[in-house]
Amino acid sequence: MPRLPAGRKSVAVSIALIGAVAAGTAGVFAVPPAAAETSPTTDKLGDHDRALIAQYARQRATRALPDGATQPMPDFVTLMLAVRDGQAQQVAAELAELGAIVTATTPAIGYVKVNVPFADIERAVGIDEVIAADVDELLRREPVGDHSTATAGGPTGSLPAAPSAATPDENPYLPTAETGSVKFKTQHPTYDGRGVTIGIMDSGVDPTHPALATTTTGERKLVDSVVGTSPSNLIDTLLDDTWRYLSPTTRVTGPTFTDTVIRRTWTGPAESGLRMSVKKVSVSSISGSHLGVLYRESDDAVWVDTDQDFDFTDEELMRPFAVARQIGHLGVDDPATPVNERVPFTVDLEKGLFPTTPACREAGCLGVNINWIAEGHGTHVAGIAAGHGLFGGAMNGQAPGAKLVSMRACHLLGCSTAALTDGMVQLATVHDVDVINMSIGSSPTFNDGHSARELLYNRLIDETGVQIFISAGNSGAGTNTIGDPTGADRVVSVGASVSKATWWANYGSQVTTPKGIFPFSSRGPREDGGFKPDITAPGAAVSSTPDWIASSSPADTGYTLPPGYSMLNGTSMAAPQATGAAALLLSAAKQRGIAVTAADLRNAIYATADFTDGVEAIAQGRGQLDVRQAWTHLSHGVAADAVTVDAPVCTILSHQLATPHRGSGLFNGCAPSAGGQVVGESRTYDLILTRTGGADTTVTYALSLQGADGTFTVPAQVALEKNVPTTVQVTATPGTQGVHSAVLVIDDPATRAVEQHAMLAVRAASPLTAGTTWSVQGTVDRNGTIVYAVAVPAGTKALTVNLSGLAADSQTRWWAFNPNGVSGERSAAGTVYCYAGYLDGNGCDPAARTYTNPLAGVWEFVVESRRTSPLAANPFQLQASITQ
Repeated sequence: MPRLPAGRKSVAVSIALIGAVAAGTAGVFAVPPAAAETSPTTDKLGDHDRALIAQYARQRATRALPDGATQPMPDFVTLMLAVRDGQAQQVAAELAELGAIVTATTPAIGYVKVNVPFADIERAVGIDEVIAADVDELLRREPVGDHSTATAGGPTGSLPAAPSAATPDENPYLPTAETGSVKFKTQHPTYDGRGVTIGIMDSGVDPTHPALATTTTGERKLVDSVVGTSPSNLIDTLLDDTWRYLSPTTRVTGPTFTDTVIRRTWTGPAESGLRMSVKKVSVSSISGSHLGVLYRESDDAVWVDTDQDFDFTDEELMRPFAVARQIGHLGVDDPATPVNERVPFTVDLEKGLFPTTPACREAGCLGVNINWIAEGHGTHVAGIAAGHGLFGGAMNGQAPGAKLVSMRACHLLGCSTAALTDGMVQLATVHDVDVINMSIGSSPTFNDGHSARELLYNRLIDETGVQIFISAGNSGAGTNTIGDPTGADRVVSVGASVSKATWWANYGSQVTTPKGIFPFSSRGPREDGGFKPDITAPGAAVSSTPDWIASSSPADTGYTLPPGYSMLNGTSMAAPQATGAAALLLSAAKQRGIAVTAADLRNAIYATADFTDGVEAIAQGRGQLDVRQAWTHLSHGVAADAVTVDAPVCTILSHQLATPHRGSGLFNGCAPSAGGQVVGESRTYDLILTRTGGADTTVTYALSLQGADGTFTVPAQVALEKNVPTTVQVTATPGTQGVHSAVLVIDDPATRAVEQHAMLAVRAASPLTAGTTWSVQGTVDRNGTIVYAVAVPAGTKALTVNLSGLAADSQTRWWAFNPNGVSGERSAAGTVYCYAGYLDGNGCDPAARTYTNPLAGVWEFVVESRRTSPLAANPFQLQASITQ
């Protein structure tokens, strides 16, 4: 992969701007009432970021931190800016003139990070060369399920066996075989990821886990362990307590000296000019204690008082991991407990001006990071992508021959978006990785793929050739719940599939469907109809976790995992399955001498994904990744002409799109009164296709549908001249209420590649009127979902929903999504457990809830039966009524 010259926090690369799709003829939708008097948005921040700024201003006034603690809040906000090609330095200079402090620039991808005083935010984002701006925020993990104790009424009879050293590589616990990779590695033993390095953007990777120690060739697996958080970011300064800020004014002289924090006498080297920091820690058995750090500037040496005896002379002199692979330990293990309270750490450094603290603003500080891993998510992800010899046996992750670089951008409280952006730039440009996994994201209301971070990720992929895979999000099963930055066009967005075998092995739950999609997996399309998620991969896995964290697995399986292993589920687990599979393809290509671009890799994966019948397109995209078929395509060349799609879009937010009511896929999610369709209505939509590459002659493309349920019809083919927009008519006739989706495949039969996929989605909602009750009866399978759609008129004061008609002991629930594609429930965490017949609803009423002053538009109700329901098929009746 090509690499770019870069420093620790400043990189130089070049970009091509991501332009809006050319507008075509709309004329299909009635403009939603809310949009009729609204001009196309020119707000570079957007509603979400403006709400964040207002929140930070309130917290500053009350001296409250984002995590609820109280201490002085800084008087500025950290912004991430995407700017026009070649204008990063100019923008940085203009920001400096405003009095803002630029803390990072990456000119080649148009990235500028800056700390801006509240009073100057509008002037900063108003600079002409700024395209989009994101506010640094803390992303918290979404609840995706539960690992609660077994319940009465759960599966009976025999239970699955526990995974162990005897478990073969092809297994349902860590189901890499479902992507075809186990057979691929059996057929090609050296195509196991060797020669490839995977970047893990997450909460950090345990540097001592035995399954992450070596590759299949005996090389050390963990190449580097670094930190993406930074003392220059607002959120990280306030919440990441692994950083120690050492000002020039904190110098001490040995062999004894007294600190200025707890006033203790310390012993250290008999040297002068050493910098010192003392700060409380929140890890392992030393939580709440003060930890001393000493730094020597001449050779970047770091001492950490790990035994807390106020003596540095008995400590190992440490340097960053890449220098000497040093690992220290905090705490003392208690042999009476199954977990290991002795927590390993590495050190990292950052030099420069840290304007987030007053002292450092004046003098400049050095940052020393005591890089301990506070939770197991990143280690679990790493094991899925590249674990080797799990449980000491034959069980592997996708690419056991691959190496890893751990980029920690998260801590116990969450992940800052600035750290994720900085860390991603560093992985792609400094650390020589070939592919990157990020199992982190947010769930914005407006997810059109044009946030600052998404634009920057697109550019980073184009410029470096390093493909990024990101989890689709855990906000399903509603339509248009895809996350950010997984919505970026060039990012491979991965949804979470699950097989019958894994339901049994990892949950002790029995189903009849061979393969499906987890209810929590975020659905597409994007707000602009954009194609997301792109693919799916298995979304549940038993994998590595640090042994100082208690293991986790559903008790319903009947087995308990040992320390060092846990079963976790989520699109977080699906993304590393896909990332590791991509590492196999890149490993094979390197050994065969085949040059592969990021676009080549995506096309091979997309063209050969295995579409699952019976699963809606908005849930699975092109289908599940197939390693063997992708390699067949990649090894024979997958060059394709570029074909763009410009299609009509109707949602309550589509007036805010770059081109109002137009996007890269067909998406009609409006209520019937605002341009949406009703059941049985046939409507024709004009899609505009443009071939922007290839020969000057006319090329004929075959048009076909995947996942069609009879709703859509398209022509069999279309002839495209180069750079000439051509209209293709798509007819949609929804036969039932709810969302109907399909994949439009645009393919030149003369090439191995598939030129383009476009999402088609229309939603036929049942209008609600005052004085009447909408009612449906149905049956939902255990672990299954059914989604219903109703149209709530403007002026509605209350929307009341009732669930009844359940069989005895049935564990069934519903939860609501509002017209913006986000949860309509007051407590997402509470709704996770809000099943009839289970935990008394966990504080949530599973039979009746009222949504006051509901947003006008199409609401979706997801009906689901829990994995422990004693019934394989669960009857129900769902009713809804409104009050105006």
